[in-house]
Amino acid sequence: MFKYFPTNYVWNLSVDLAIEMGARIGEIEAMCAPLQEAAMQPDAAGTQAFRETWVRMADQLCALADEDKARGRLLSAGEKLNRAASYLITAERLQAHGAPGRMALYRRHLDLFGEGVRLSGENCERVEIPYEGSTLAALHVRAEGLPPGARAPVLVQLNGLDSTKEMKYRVGLPFWLARRGVSSLLVDQPGTGEALRLQGLTARHDSEHWASRVVDWLQARADVDPARIGCEGVSLGGYYCPRAVAFEPRFACGVVWGANHDWRDVQKRRLEREGNLPVPHYWAHVCWVWGAKDTEDFMRIAENVHLDGVVDKIRVPFLVTHGEKDSQIPLKWAHRTYEQLINSPKRELKIFTDREGGVQHSSFDNSINAGHYIADWVAETLGGRTAGAAQGASRHA
Repeated sequence: MFKYFPTNYVWNLSVDLAIEMGARIGEIEAMCAPLQEAAMQPDAAGTQAFRETWVRMADQLCALADEDKARGRLLSAGEKLNRAASYLITAERLQAHGAPGRMALYRRHLDLFGEGVRLSGENCERVEIPYEGSTLAALHVRAEGLPPGARAPVLVQLNGLDSTKEMKYRVGLPFWLARRGVSSLLVDQPGTGEALRLQGLTARHDSEHWASRVVDWLQARADVDPARIGCEGVSLGGYYCPRAVAFEPRFACGVVWGANHDWRDVQKRRLEREGNLPVPHYWAHVCWVWGAKDTEDFMRIAENVHLDGVVDKIRVPFLVTHGEKDSQIPLKWAHRTYEQLINSPKRELKIFTDREGGVQHSSFDNSINAGHYIADWVAETLGGRTAGAAQGASRHA
C-alpha cells in the first residue's frame, strides 16, 4: 500500500484510489505535499485542507483543457477533464455529509466526467433505469469485437459504501471486460452516488429489491443476452452482490471483489475501534447512507446486513476474492462466504497475496492483476474470451 501520509489510513486510501483511477504521480505530489500537517488534524480541518489542494489541481486541469479545446485538441482536453473529475470525486468523498459546497462539488464532478468521456470518445454511455417513481443512474460499457447484432453477456457492477459508478469505471474493470467480449453496467444503487446524493434513495439490506429492476431493464435490451447477466460487488458490494444473486435467480453468476459476509459484526468492531475506517466522519456517513436517525438506529439496521442463511441459496457460479492483508474487513469473512456457497456449481475462493498484489481492501492498493483475474473468470463463466485481439482500443490495458 502506497502511504503518502504515515499516520492517516483514510487519506492514503483516497490517494491510492485516485492513482488506480489514473492520477499522475506528479499531480499527486503537487496536491499532497502541502498536506502533511493537515493529515494529522481532526477530520473537519483536515478534510477542508485536502479539498482545497485537490480542487485547485482540478481547476488547473480544466484551464489547460480549455486551451486544448480552443486549438481543437479535443482528445487532450478530454484526458485532462477525466483526471479533473477523478480529483473532484476524491475530494468530495472525504467531506462530511451536508458540508457547505459538497453538492456543488459532486455536480461539477459529474459534469466534468461526462464531458471528458465525450471528448475522449470513450465507450461509455450514461443511462437511467426506472425505479420506484425515480431512476437509478448507471454507466453502460459495450463489449468489443462482437458481430453486428450480437447479444452480449453483461456484468452488473455494484458500489461499496462510499464508492460511485465513475470511480469503479475509472479503476478499469469495464475496459478489461469489454476486451473480453463482456459488457458492463455500473450502477449507483440506493445508498450510493447519484441515488443517494440527487435522488435521496438510501441503502436497504434486501438488495434484490433494486437489483431485480436492473435485470428487468437489461433483459429488455436488444444488445444483451438475457441468459448471461452476472453481478459483481466491491467492498460493501461484497454483501449486496451475494444477497442479490441469492434472491434474483436471473443472475447467471456472481463475484465479490472483497468479501463482506457479516457487516453487522464489522460495525460492532468499529464501535470498539477495531480495524480501519474508509471515510472521515464515519458514523455520520453511515447514518446518511442508511437513512438512520442516529448511531443506535443505524446499529439496529445493520443487524440485517449479513449473509448467514443467504449464500447457501446461490445456485450459479460464484467467485469470492479478498486481499490477504485487508485491514477493513477480516479475511475470515471471505472464507465464511465461500464455505456457505454449498449449492453453487462452480465456487472459487481467490486470496490476493503479495505475489499478485492487491492485498489491501478490495485491491485498492494495486488493482490491475486482481481485476484481470476477475475479468478472466467472468469471461470464462459468461462465454466471453480470454485471448485474441478485440476491435477498438481500451485504456488501462
